[in-house]
Amino acid sequence: MPPKAKITKDMIVQAAVEVAKQSGHEKINARTVAEKLNCSTQPVMYHFSTIDAMKREAYARADHLHTEYLMTVSPEQDPILGIGLNYIRFAVEEPQLFRFLFQSGYAQENSLLEMIDSEELIPVLAAMQEGAGLSMEKTRQVFLTVALFAHGYASIIANNGLEYDETLVAKHLEQAWNGAFLAAAQEE
Repeated sequence: MPPKAKITKDMIVQAAVEVAKQSGHEKINARTVAEKLNCSTQPVMYHFSTIDAMKREAYARADHLHTEYLMTVSPEQDPILGIGLNYIRFAVEEPQLFRFLFQSGYAQENSLLEMIDSEELIPVLAAMQEGAGLSMEKTRQVFLTVALFAHGYASIIANNGLEYDETLVAKHLEQAWNGAFLAAAQEE
């Protein structure tokens, strides 16, 4: 008889992310993750003493996926606008993960200002700074404006309050970016 497949912590985290994608983070528990892995709940509880610990690891994995998604901008596209549109597209394509990341209370940062100073945002800000040609302080100000605008759009879309029209969203995002950039450039 072949040995049973070993269920790893990584497999459990990935299964928890899949549960969140399909059903929402509220549905992450030992039973739903075990069902996703076709195993009993024992391996899940062996690797995670609490469901909250498993959700936190799943959150970190989803956050990493989100960052990769944001940073996939075509070379001919303005990095700031590309990142902003990707942020909104993520909410369109993965509304459950978007809600997990930004509306569940699992974020380590308690405010947008804390997020701007987070280590995870460094690659996003660096790409934006390179594209804008501004100081890092001014880039953060522009990011804050564009992020608030993009987050508002994405939240409304992820919660089924607005149909996604990429042309219109791109136009509005570009207007927000242009206004924030002009204001920052005049101050610099």
